[in-house]
Amino acid sequence: MSFSLGRISGITIRIHYTLLLFLILVVWSLAVGYMPQQYPGLPQGSYWMIGAASGLLLIISVVIHEVCHSIVAKRFGIPVRRITLFFLGGVSELPEEPRDPNVEFKTAVAGPISSFAIATILAILWYYSMTAGHPPELAAILQYGASINGALGAFNLLPAFPLDGGRILRSTLWRLSGNMVKATRSAAKVGIGISYLMMFGGFTIAILGGFFSGLWVIFIGLFIRSGAESGLSQTIISQALAGTTVNEIMTRDVTTVDSNLTIEELVDEYFLRKKHAGYPVLKGGTVVGLVTMEDIKDIPKNRWSQVTVGEVMKPLRRVATVEPEVSAADVMYKMSRMGVGRVLVMKEGNLLGIVSRRDLTHLIHVKTELMQ
Repeated sequence: MSFSLGRISGITIRIHYTLLLFLILVVWSLAVGYMPQQYPGLPQGSYWMIGAASGLLLIISVVIHEVCHSIVAKRFGIPVRRITLFFLGGVSELPEEPRDPNVEFKTAVAGPISSFAIATILAILWYYSMTAGHPPELAAILQYGASINGALGAFNLLPAFPLDGGRILRSTLWRLSGNMVKATRSAAKVGIGISYLMMFGGFTIAILGGFFSGLWVIFIGLFIRSGAESGLSQTIISQALAGTTVNEIMTRDVTTVDSNLTIEELVDEYFLRKKHAGYPVLKGGTVVGLVTMEDIKDIPKNRWSQVTVGEVMKPLRRVATVEPEVSAADVMYKMSRMGVGRVLVMKEGNLLGIVSRRDLTHLIHVKTELMQ
């Protein structure tokens, strides 16, 4: 669940709802706890203003951090679909992995460099505001911005894949071994190891009395472990699909059904006798839609002999379609985004074939076995 914040350098920025919950927590903790201790004597309203401004500065800092990753990636020819901001940072959605370890290193290091640069600038401004006698509210915001950006840069340099430090580690191992998948496996193992250390440390902190602090550290550890496992899986899938187009994997001998067929005939002659769970629908020799088992579930069985396929099918405008030149990776992304199990391969209105999730899974399995 996320919503669009806008576009920067042609990249869509989206905010996940967890970031909003985290932002509320940050504003509250700054206004009620941290800022009154650091800057006592201010009106209560000032603390809430400081908290809100600091929270906004945190989001801006994370956006800059991720945009710097994306700008470097785009400079090296890697497209960036979008950036999604979560409560623990941001994720740049790349349809493909870096092509060589040098690109990986430069893309990964761009984020921490930007965070440290922001921290340095804000620290200088904070020092100037203190010596120039500016309002303490401004000094508080600048101090928080400097410290949080320094912490953001340092945290991301942990050699825990998929954090930036873990990607830097992967680029180094990749350069040494010449094998990206092997380097990713090793970096992911390091990331998982660090995550377990963090969870153990958080558990210890919680036992010793710092319950909420310990719980927070445990949560970060779980996040890193999950990220390492999903990052490894994503790399394996990306490498397995690399260089393969729809034209190479699609099923060309496509079984179709006529729009005038009844649901009863569809079930008896196709769903029960054949292996497919969905069929392109033709009307007068032209593809007009797609029918799947999901489309007939809500139709009472006593009406199956009366209702036709054309009445329950998804019309072609709502069906996922691709051209044969599209990459297998893009097809998988499209299936995931649209929540479908198959796409029709079309060219100038003609049906050339069909690609199912099973086809992609088989390709990934075979390629993965060969990469072992």
